[in-house]
Amino acid sequence: MKSVEVSPEEMAARTARFSELRPYSDQHDESSGIPAKAMEKLTAHRVYPVMVPEEYTGRSAMAPVKAGERVVLAIAECPPGDGPGLHNHEITTESFFCLQGKFEVTWGDNGEHMTVLEPMDFVSVPQGVMRAFRNISDETGRLFVTIELGEPGSNDRVAYHPNVADELEEEFGEQTVETLKKIGFKFDGGVAG
Repeated sequence: MKSVEVSPEEMAARTARFSELRPYSDQHDESSGIPAKAMEKLTAHRVYPVMVPEEYTGRSAMAPVKAGERVVLAIAECPPGDGPGLHNHEITTESFFCLQGKFEVTWGDNGEHMTVLEPMDFVSVPQGVMRAFRNISDETGRLFVTIELGEPGSNDRVAYHPNVADELEEEFGEQTVETLKKIGFKFDGGVAG
């Protein structure tokens, strides 16, 4: 079989340079009423989208590489002690490959199970399972994150544990939680419906 020819321009469109990546927090504008520190309780300190399907419209849509039908790739960067609250991905599998630092990954409806990832360790969390991760090292930690979409063209659906809403309300006020709900954040993860 003859190999496929790819021009330098085509390959450039399939290349992501870390120094040029923008975290999706750049899309966040505090004029929405949601403090940046509140958003950090929902995502890693910085999430750098790397690759998404062409038609993907989720918050990682700004990724520089548009390829594939069912995979979103990103780098999650967390200072010591940082990581998102307990949540689940309802229709996607989320996998973590530790690049730098050390991460505690918890899972279960109340985060009752735990494993630790060190550099070059990997874990894959099935869809619908509550999970959280936190950098437990004393340096900036980075995870290479793969999200496998349920079907081509779908977007990820994330639901946070109700305790995350309680923590946000205590620290940032009820209006912040209500604003998050209005823009699509859910706080019913792990709750029988």
